[in-house]
Amino acid sequence: MMLLEQIEKDYINAMKTKNDSVVSVLRMVKSALQNEKIKAGKELSNNDAIKIIQREIKQRKDSIENYQAGGRIELVKQEQSEMEILEKYLPEQLSDKELTQIVRSAIQEVGATAISDLGKVMGKVMPQVAGRADGSQISAKVKELLS
Repeated sequence: MMLLEQIEKDYINAMKTKNDSVVSVLRMVKSALQNEKIKAGKELSNNDAIKIIQREIKQRKDSIENYQAGGRIELVKQEQSEMEILEKYLPEQLSDKELTQIVRSAIQEVGATAISDLGKVMGKVMPQVAGRADGSQISAKVKELLS
């Protein structure tokens, strides 16, 4: 089942069960997906949908940091619960060991030897791990292995 269909199915189910928090989050995701569809002028693929969901999760992480700095614990909890709902729609995340293997092979393929080769390695790794690892996590791993 396509991701967009799954989101729609879960949205309808949440409405039927009156799960307001899930309805709210899925309504926001559906809106973001629809806006992106209009902007692109074509139907969205699963990879497009995953990127949008990742962007929404990143926004939640940024909000959590800001709310923690401001001492707004109730808003931190709300953002975390929204993030958990969104994470259900991402593919299974790579383990640290799997990510290390992928980054090591990419480093060997592009012949990277220094941090200045970060962009080359990232360009090789990102398509392989689409949706299964966060960009900042990948960048940190590449820097770790190149230094």
